[in-house]
Order: sequence, then structure tokens, then C-alpha cells
Amino acid sequence: MTTFLTDSTDINRIQFCSRLNLNQRSELGQFFTPAPVARFMAKQFSNLSGNISLLDPGAGVGVLTAAFVERILANPNNVKSCFITAYEVESAFMSSLRKCLTDCCVALEERGIKANYYLHDESFIKSLVTNSTINFTHAILNPPYKKISSQSIEKKILSKQGIDTVNFYSAFIWLTLLQLTENGEIVAITPRSFCNGVYFRPFRQAFLNNIALNKIHIFESRSAAFAEDNILQENIIFHGIKSKIKRNYVEISNNSEKDLDELSELRCVPYSEVVEANDSESFIHIVTNYLEDALRKQMNKFSSTLNEIGLAVSTGPVVDFRLKSALRTCSDEQSVPLIYPESIKAGKVLFPPNNARKAIAIEKNQDTEKWLVQPGWYVLTKRFSAKEEKRRVVAAVCSPLDAPALGIENHLNYYHAKGQGMNPDLARGLAVFLNSSLFDHYFRQFSGHTQVNATDLRRIKYPDKDDLIRLGSQIGDFHFDQQQLDQVVHQTLSIMSEATKAIEASKRIEEALAILKAISTPKEQQNERSALCLLALADIRPETPWHQATAPRRRITEMMNWFRDYYGKQYAPNTRETVRRQTMHQFVQMGIVVENPDQPERPINSPKWCYQIHQQALSLLQSYGSEQWEEARRNYTVSVTNLLQDRNRNIPIIPVSLPDGQAIQLSSGGQNLLIKDILENFCPRFTPGGLVLYVGDAGDKFIINETQKFREMGIELDPHGKMPDIVLYYERQDWLVLIEAVTSHGPINLKRHNELKQLFQSCHKGLVFVTAFPSRKEMTRYLAEISWETEVWVADQPEHLIHFNGERFLGPYHNSDNSSSKSGL
Repeated sequence: MTTFLTDSTDINRIQFCSRLNLNQRSELGQFFTPAPVARFMAKQFSNLSGNISLLDPGAGVGVLTAAFVERILANPNNVKSCFITAYEVESAFMSSLRKCLTDCCVALEERGIKANYYLHDESFIKSLVTNSTINFTHAILNPPYKKISSQSIEKKILSKQGIDTVNFYSAFIWLTLLQLTENGEIVAITPRSFCNGVYFRPFRQAFLNNIALNKIHIFESRSAAFAEDNILQENIIFHGIKSKIKRNYVEISNNSEKDLDELSELRCVPYSEVVEANDSESFIHIVTNYLEDALRKQMNKFSSTLNEIGLAVSTGPVVDFRLKSALRTCSDEQSVPLIYPESIKAGKVLFPPNNARKAIAIEKNQDTEKWLVQPGWYVLTKRFSAKEEKRRVVAAVCSPLDAPALGIENHLNYYHAKGQGMNPDLARGLAVFLNSSLFDHYFRQFSGHTQVNATDLRRIKYPDKDDLIRLGSQIGDFHFDQQQLDQVVHQTLSIMSEATKAIEASKRIEEALAILKAISTPKEQQNERSALCLLALADIRPETPWHQATAPRRRITEMMNWFRDYYGKQYAPNTRETVRRQTMHQFVQMGIVVENPDQPERPINSPKWCYQIHQQALSLLQSYGSEQWEEARRNYTVSVTNLLQDRNRNIPIIPVSLPDGQAIQLSSGGQNLLIKDILENFCPRFTPGGLVLYVGDAGDKFIINETQKFREMGIELDPHGKMPDIVLYYERQDWLVLIEAVTSHGPINLKRHNELKQLFQSCHKGLVFVTAFPSRKEMTRYLAEISWETEVWVADQPEHLIHFNGERFLGPYHNSDNSSSKSGL
């Protein structure tokens, strides 16, 4: 039971996610933590010993506490006791949460660890009024994400405690820090937005004053942490120790995979580079590799503040809904131009915009005049952008529009010369600098939300005024693509070679991803890891053009060292198998690379096992970016298809022993290794003496198909129906067990559940539905999809069976109009 403590709780999480009203959850800021994230968070604690007092202040159904307890149970010898304090306001969760806490305590007691819990059915913030402070040794939390109303009771309670913050998540973190013992530990998953910006300044300063920041983990994708809730929020996980003594280094990790344990980029960063000593705003910089760090150093070399250049940046003063009566959809003599973000195109302001969706003018009168700016040259930037967009900062030059004034809408920032227009070349140079890859990459290091705040733009150092004017004079009114623009910036501003290399490295990774997409690699291989493998095997360094691609032989470790040396990507040593299984295996299957070209018969456990780009793939890569690319891509597709057809004519086999001792052979592709595990491990353990009626095969349509036996049982199957991977008759219980093996395809979800019931509708035996996974890690990826009234079996822990719905364990469910007795092992 302890093995699946978190998974069992996660099933409840998924069930509540499907039942609860999304608007209600959003109102409370409730976003459940998936089991893989919870386990990863629990692993971040550094000291689990002695008498533990754990705080979970927004417990939900208890998955974070379950993961924490699982971590203790993995090494229980040093722990004497564990007292859990949990808070939850949602009454619907209470029964499941109480059961989770009880199960956790029982599991701890079984290992000789004294355990108990206290569950508060009230708000963590409001509890400050009635509860005295308890000193906790550990805290794990996924706090609610919601703005705090200035008129709310929570705001008043927090103010009395001297806590000045704008969101529930930062309030929860602040309160938790106050209740930790000295050297107590905290692990939390929160939005990244607190790392910069004026609104979070008080929280950020209190946070950094009270905690020794130890680890920060970031997600490559904004949707990765809470994908099931469709939350596009850039999140981080941090670990800290309550102490005034700061660590010399902070461990920063990055993850671009669904499986948090599989692939993490790791870097130990000096604390002074994460939080700069002379930064009054206390921004938190998150830089995962040394090349990106070169950008920070380059930006710090610029000497001028905006004030020293004679400029300022402000938010657009026109808030359209407050001035609705003055807005116009066409210009007239009483109105002046009104600029919205839709007018920003290719570094310039296009006015009037094509197919305008907003007003294009605002009436100039006594009421609106104070919201307008004088005519002149300005630089505008969009105030909102997302991490996934090509550019976080989008700037455009706004030239005089032959009008007595100008309206700039509130979703834009504008640079100005203390309220006036600026020198035209200064405007052009500033816009080019803001649109450079250098500026964009640097801005991403500390900006953790979708807003591009004027406050953030004010604190950045800029080239001096003369350099910006010189840059602007070289650009003029010509249109430059990104590469040309970056070249002019680098040459004019004498950008360091290390910073240039970082920008080129990012471009090469994007190009490698474009190649992988163009040749239709599976989506699972369209990621940074696979792009780096392609670059390493073609020896494309940041400064190397594609036509100079070569084909060195490389081992996995050599490739990972190459990632580090040329692209600054330091991966954890235990990710070698991920590179092998999740990229190189697929590259070999697709004909992109060959294994051991120097010695094809090399043993699979040999340390000399190596890979090399296939000659046809090399020719394709050498054409990238040229006029011959499209033709080369088409030719490559044809040649690889022929290559794979030849290879498939000689597929190796997997020997399998059936439960009755009969020997069969499966082809070596697809899910057949898992099918072997099911037949040799699941069947003898859970259906002893069962008769195998059908076994599908990845290479052939099927290996066993006892059609006569099906007919004798009165089962008429649709010949066009999609059979499960294995069908087994368990005579002792009179059950027909339908098993799906999940490797490349999904589990028995609701759709598949109904399909199988329809396919076997003529069957009068009890139907049992089982989804088999190769590992628990693989299972957690699909928990949200698995249908109720089914079983789950995991090959790497074959003695366990997980039941989805609680009524009965490993037994059939009959329709309500059919009578049946409850069955079980």
C-alpha cells in the first residue's frame, strides 16, 4: 500500500477534477498538484530525521502530504515521529483528505514511526485569528493562485500581521515562513511572477530576508505543471531553509519533459548572480546554463540608465473603457490618432491598422487632453506577451502622425523624452536594441509572467545615448530580419563573443527542432533533448553553418559532454538512459542514425556502443537553409521509407512462455516486451490457470486467435472491431479478462472502455478490463485518462494491482439491468 500512497491519492484528485465546477475552483484558486510533481517536490527536502512537524496549508485531497510521507518511508530509519498539520476549506475534499492523512499515519506507524495529524477545515489565513503559531520543521505547499481583494477579510488579517502582498500564493508562502522553525525547510510550487515586478517587491524582500534559497526548478512549458487544468502559468518549484545565512550557490534545474525525473538540466549558480547585491528591487534571476549567463554579464556592461539617456518609459495613459464616449472608429477634425497593440508591425507603427478591430481615434477635448501625448518620435512596446511567443519584448518606432496629439492605449508602454518626443535616430536605435535577441533572452531570465512592465524596463541598463543614435542611423527606415538586426546590434555595440555564442546556440536549437518537425519525427522527439542529439551527431556548433555538417561517431556520454561544452546544457548523469531510450532509439528506428557502424555486432552492454548520422540524413542536414532543402527533404522521405521497409523484412523475435507452458514468438517491435511481461507475470499471479484466447502482435495482426473457443462461449466478434492486446478466459471465476498494453498507445479510457463493451456485447461472461503499464512512471502520465471500473497493472511492480473505483477488486461490472453477484479475489 505504501508504494502507491501518492498514486491512490492522485486517483481521488482526478475524480474531483472531473466533478468540480471549474469556475468554483478558479474562484478559490484551486489547482491540484499531479502525483509526479508532488513526488518531485518531496525529493527536494534535504533533512528528514528526528521529530518532524509537517505543514500542508492548502492540502486539497492530500497528494503533497502523501508524497512527503512516501519520501520518509523510503528511508525511515532516522525519523522518530511525524506530526502532520493540514488546512483545507473545500468541504467536498474532507472525506478523501482525512482518509489520505489516516493512511499516511498508518503507513508511518507500521514502520515504527510515531504519527498523528490535525486537519483544520478553515482558511489558513483566517486561522491566524484563532490559532497560536506552531513551529513546523517542514512545509510543502501548492498555495491558491488568486488576487487578494483590498476589501477582503484576508487583507485585513494580513495587514495586522505586517504582510503586504497582492496574491494568496505569496501570502501563504509568507505566513508559512513565519511559522517555520529556524533551519526549517520549505518546498513550494508557485507562479514565477514574484521574481520581478513592483507589486511583489515587499514579498520578495521578506522572502529573501527570511530564507536561504537552495534550489529552483523551472518548467520549459507553461502548461507542464497543471496541464490537466489547462493552466497557462509559468511555475517554479523552490526549496529553501529558514536562515539568515545565505548559501554560496543556488542549484537551478530545468525540465522540458513530462517526466520530471527523466531529464533535468542542472547548474550551481553563485547566489550573487541569482540575487544581485546592489539591486534595490531584489529581482530573482533564473539562468540554467553558462551561455545564458553571458547575456546577463553583457547587459550589465551597458552603462546607462534611461534617466542618463534623457528618456523615461511609461504605461499608455488611455484606458479605453473609461473614455468610451470619446473613442472613434474613424478620424475626423475633432479627433487624434489612438494607437493600440494591433498597430505594431515589424518594428514600426502601422497606422491606421489593416482591418482595425479597435477604435483608431479619440476625441481631443478638455476631458481627454490630459491623457494624450505631444506629437513626436516615440518607441512603443506591447505590455503583454507569453513565454512561448517568439519575442517577449516587441518594440516599434512611432513617427509623428501629422496630428496635434497622440493617444497611446493602456496595453502599450511608451518611451519618451520626459513627456516629449525624442531624436528620430535615438528612437530607431532604441527600438532595434529592444527587438534584439540579446535583449529578449536577457528579459526572459527574470520576467516570470505575461506582462512587460514599465518598472522592469526602467531598471535595465542601456547602451549610452550616442551608441543608440549610431545604431539607429545604420538601421534607418529599412526592414531587417532578425538575423540581420542582431548582426548590426552585435557589431555596433561590440557585443561579447560569449553573448553572441549564446544567441547563436538558441538559434541552432530552433533550427534543429524545425528539421525534426519537417521530417515528421513523433511529437515526443520534437524537443530540446532530441535537437541537441541531432546537433551533436552532425557536429553543428553554435557558429557552424549547416552545410558544414559532418558525421562523427559518438557515445551517449560523449554527446552529453558535447551538449555542455558547446551549448551550455549540463544534464544530470542519470539522464543517459533517457537520451538512449527516448531519442536515440527512435532515431535508429526512423533511419536518422545507425548504431555501431564500426562494429555492428558489438554487445549491447559495451561501453563503446555508439551512434552515427546516416549518410542520407547527413546529406539532408547539409542542405538546410539552402534552395535545395525542399527537394532534399522529399528525396530523404522516399529513401528512408525504402530503408525501413528493407529493415522490417528481418525483424528479430521475442520468445514468450504462455501460462500453460506453450511457447510462442513475438516480433521485437511496439508493445511486445510488455505483452511478454503480462503473459509471464500478470497471468500466473492474478488469473492462474487462465486460458489465453487472443494475443495481438506489433508485427503481425495477431499471434493467437482462438476463434473456435470464442464461438463455443457464444461470443460473436465483429471482424472489423479493434481487439485488445490480450484476451484471457479465467474459468475459475467465469471471467473474460481484456488487457491493453500501454507503450505507444493510451490506456483503457472511457471511449475505449465503451468500444470493448460493444465489441464483446454478445459475451455472457463477466468482463474485466485491465490496462498494463511498463512502469509506475508511465502510469502516472495517464492517470487522468483511465476509465473507472477498470484495473491497472504495472510490470516493474508486478505484485500490485490498482483498482479504479473501489466497489470491487478485479471483478466484472454488469449493467444495472443484469443481475450478478459481487466477485473478488
